[in-house]
Amino acid sequence: MIHYQIIPVDPKAHLFAVTMTLSQPKPVQVFSLPAWLPGSYMVRDFAKNIIELKAQDANGQTLKLSQLDKQTWSIDNNSSEIILTYQVYAWDLSVRTAHLDTTHGFFNGSSVFLSAHGFEQQTHTVTMLPPSESTLSDWRVATSMTRISGDDLTFGQFSATSYDELIDHPVEMGLFTLASFDACGVQHDIVLNGRHRACMPRLCQDLKAICEYQINLFGTPAPFKRYLFMTTVLDNGFGGLEHRASTALMCSRKDLPLSLDAPINNDYRTYLSLCSHEYFHSWNVKRIKPECFLPYKLEAETYTPQLWAYEGITSYYDDLLTYRAGLVDEHSYLDMLSETFTRVYRSQGRFKQSVKDSSFNAWTKFYKQDENAQNAIISYYTKGALFALYLDLTLRSETQGKYNLDHVMQILWQEYALQDKGTTDSCHQAIVEQLLGRDCHDLFVYLDNTDDIPLAPLLAEFGVEFNLRASQGPQDVGGGQAKGYEIAFGAKTQVAPMGLKVVTVTQGSPAHLAGLSAGDILIAADNLQVSAQFESQLQQYPLGESLNLHWFRRDELMTGELMITAAPKDTVALAISDKTKLAAWLGR
Repeated sequence: MIHYQIIPVDPKAHLFAVTMTLSQPKPVQVFSLPAWLPGSYMVRDFAKNIIELKAQDANGQTLKLSQLDKQTWSIDNNSSEIILTYQVYAWDLSVRTAHLDTTHGFFNGSSVFLSAHGFEQQTHTVTMLPPSESTLSDWRVATSMTRISGDDLTFGQFSATSYDELIDHPVEMGLFTLASFDACGVQHDIVLNGRHRACMPRLCQDLKAICEYQINLFGTPAPFKRYLFMTTVLDNGFGGLEHRASTALMCSRKDLPLSLDAPINNDYRTYLSLCSHEYFHSWNVKRIKPECFLPYKLEAETYTPQLWAYEGITSYYDDLLTYRAGLVDEHSYLDMLSETFTRVYRSQGRFKQSVKDSSFNAWTKFYKQDENAQNAIISYYTKGALFALYLDLTLRSETQGKYNLDHVMQILWQEYALQDKGTTDSCHQAIVEQLLGRDCHDLFVYLDNTDDIPLAPLLAEFGVEFNLRASQGPQDVGGGQAKGYEIAFGAKTQVAPMGLKVVTVTQGSPAHLAGLSAGDILIAADNLQVSAQFESQLQQYPLGESLNLHWFRRDELMTGELMITAAPKDTVALAISDKTKLAAWLGR
């Protein structure tokens, strides 16, 4: 038996206390904590947050712990029981690890629960205890883990059939807002932690539409008996991480709806797409998954070129399903797709890294991006989404609407997930070839090369006009009919006390050729102090001229010449050209 007890022992110091009891251990028993968690492909070394790890036997005698590496310990033992005690420092306000203070507690099991080697497939039970502070006596608990004791939302005892399941049910505790809805006979709970004024009935109404569409897409019954959306609400935040019966999310207060009947604005639309994305992962990556993830090997990196299929396809569907669920119209959806195109077309890295390489190197290049990322890498999320669109439209076109990407996903569900088989690097191509009845190397070559995917002709076939224009500035994310700037700058900046701090510089741009680099503080242009309006003020200069720049790099004053050149057309705006043709793709 493996049993854990966890308590938020000192919220002010951000400490969880954990006791782990293992019955009938091995003579040499090994324990470890994962180095990463599924869905977030970067080694995070969770063991660095373990404090005061101690061991004793059933009689209370101290056992010697021998540390084997950064996250693994061994105990020579002749007792019927080993008891480990330790604390976990929890001060990462994200969806990936653990966070604890006097406002709430949150943890992923991979951050707090050591595994006992050789016992991973046995039942694991957890007792969650409340904080001892009287001021926190009204805290509640939300998790999708199976409850053994205690009333719903109370502290109590829970169980998981394996260690893999144990760490796939994150936990939220504190004073949170709760709402529930039914989707295809499955209870779905929404938990919001943090100060907000969200209209919970509106959230239930809109998420119900998304969830029911997705369940019906793959076929009932849903792969879970209950589902939990848990969101930490902040002044500024965004992110999500999928789990087998829940998702952990972060959003800004402005992302949430304030009334039952207000139109869906861009912020709320983005939050709904985030929920749609993580919910779609319940099928695509939690159950349809690469064979190298069966089982997960969490002690070190697991490399695969397939992440484009799991994040890219999911990124295509997340926005699309908000449309199919009836929450946004065709124009709004095409604006969302325009934004995805724009993120790809503004990346110089798309000419240097393929989507498969992006997937394989997620561990270092994608998850450890620096100021040069836009010049060096491409996202398997965004270009993967465009490749998914390419497959969807090609299937619809070549089969006269008989097949589309939905059929690919349904085959993956039936032939892989339900058969407990993992996908190989060639599975998706093989399924598309099966549906099209031909060799599809000409399609899948775009996963291996750095060419732009030829989507404009396909979009035109389905009544959508592909337009490229210049950016209108930092707030222009694509879509719409805005007229872009005529003069290029080529650097992203943020306001600093003395001027503008350079955040990134695009290779080949006027900013790059002038000599600017990330971290520089631009203070003057044309012998005038710069402000937040600098890029718009550039538009008054005629093409072919130049102006002097002054900036600080560290404490050294630098100078350079900014050439006035035409702005690149790197912003995509999709528009409907034929509604009849569009219905063959976006008909509802």
